Amino acid sequence: MDILFLIGRTILGLYFLYNGVGHFTKRQMLVPYAKSMETPAPELAVPFTGLMLLFGGASLLLGIWMDVGASVLIAFLVPVAFIMHKFWGLADQMMAANQMAHFMKNIALAAALLTIIALHSMAEEVPFSIAP
Repeated sequence: MDILFLIGRTILGLYFLYNGVGHFTKRQMLVPYAKSMETPAPELAVPFTGLMLLFGGASLLLGIWMDVGASVLIAFLVPVAFIMHKFWGLADQMMAANQMAHFMKNIALAAALLTIIALHSMAEEVPFSIAP
């Protein structure tokens, strides 16, 4: 079972690290998109959320402060679902379906992270962690 937890948190960690890097390498594309979705201070929000993704992804990958890292990721995912992926009320059905898929993905990832927090709190030690 420990190996399954390691595989799961490694995949999640890499996913969030990849997206965190994207917030910096694709900043020129993400800032105008965030602005179009009426995100407050998109020039600051995009790199700040990139840091959230990097921290959370690294914590999962390394097994260090996983409850804190998962909480930071939840704090990113839930507001982004409601701010950036508003599928309700869209006239274009294709756009609505696309945004709904992203909304549901964010909520499902937040649920997975809640599960990691719960498992982490029940475990005496984190399997395959570099933490002491």
